Amino acid sequence: MGDDSNPLMMIVWILPIILFVFYGQQIQLFVTSREIKKGLKKLESFRVESRTELINYVKNNLKVKNDPVKKIDKFLDYFTIMPVDMDPNGIVEKVHHTVRSREDYTRAHVKLLSPEINDIELSKIQTLLEIASSLQMIYKIVNHMFLTAKKQNNYPLILPLQMLLPFIMEQAEAMREAIPAFKSDQPVGDGIGPMVVGKMMLEHEKETVAFQTSLSKIDIEDRKLFLLKAEGPGSTVGRPADGLEKIMSVNKIDAIIMIDAALKMEGEDSASIAHGFGAAIGGIGTERFQIEAVATTNNIPLFSIVVKQPVKEAITLMTKDIADTAEIVRLQVNEMIIENTKPGQSFVSIGVCNTSGVPQ
Repeated sequence: MGDDSNPLMMIVWILPIILFVFYGQQIQLFVTSREIKKGLKKLESFRVESRTELINYVKNNLKVKNDPVKKIDKFLDYFTIMPVDMDPNGIVEKVHHTVRSREDYTRAHVKLLSPEINDIELSKIQTLLEIASSLQMIYKIVNHMFLTAKKQNNYPLILPLQMLLPFIMEQAEAMREAIPAFKSDQPVGDGIGPMVVGKMMLEHEKETVAFQTSLSKIDIEDRKLFLLKAEGPGSTVGRPADGLEKIMSVNKIDAIIMIDAALKMEGEDSASIAHGFGAAIGGIGTERFQIEAVATTNNIPLFSIVVKQPVKEAITLMTKDIADTAEIVRLQVNEMIIENTKPGQSFVSIGVCNTSGVPQ
């Protein structure tokens, strides 16, 4: 009798098939659960580490009267409910109001921790608070999805989480590694826009044109250039849309150029520079809407220059390659101004995003 008819060999071949037919989903769930548990363990450590860093920074650098732990934990669990969008009319103004109200509330209550806190320390703690809060929310959502799938013993429910987990971990690791840079007031990759405009502001008079937003006026070959950026070196993005509206209320502007960081695609080089059209600004969208509305109402072209970078480099300490593009972009801005305006016309250049470690 040949080996192919051996009953023992038949059982060896048939038994795994039977197991996978009846228990395949449970086996897949078990294997996938082990991978997700490893990710959850990392997310839990990131959450705890960011909270500890924030508490220690507040205790060691601020003159706090009471133990800040309870108040910080209360902040970490704060949430924002976006306005109803069943009727889209006026939704942007509602979102704008909700986001600004949260920012103002957070700023006021951080001040209560230490009434003597200065603006730079205040913006730094706000940023650390946002990082810790985001990491806590990421952990809670992933943990909820994982436990729900396990509770229902449902492999299809856990499959999307397995596919998304690498992207989630990339974002979470970037946020965790951003903490030292923001604690030390060092520039991050996202600050390349303010860095370019800050270089152009050097040795020129500055004024505050909107909340945490600076303005300088310079001349380039008989053209007037308005330079706009968030006030550094604190960790803030300012309110460039409000600043632009104020400039437009008293000046005739012929073109706007926005300089920002942008996430690169896989295969693209970090620190590569690209030109385009439209409002280059991230966030929830209210600032971009405001800028686009101003440009449309006044029939002003919107140009943009972006420096591409991966998400990790965008929110961690600025790399040398990205920093080296600042001078290149500055020269390109000058070229763009001369090519797209005539002598006697005016141009607004906006350095967008976080200005941590970048003075003007």
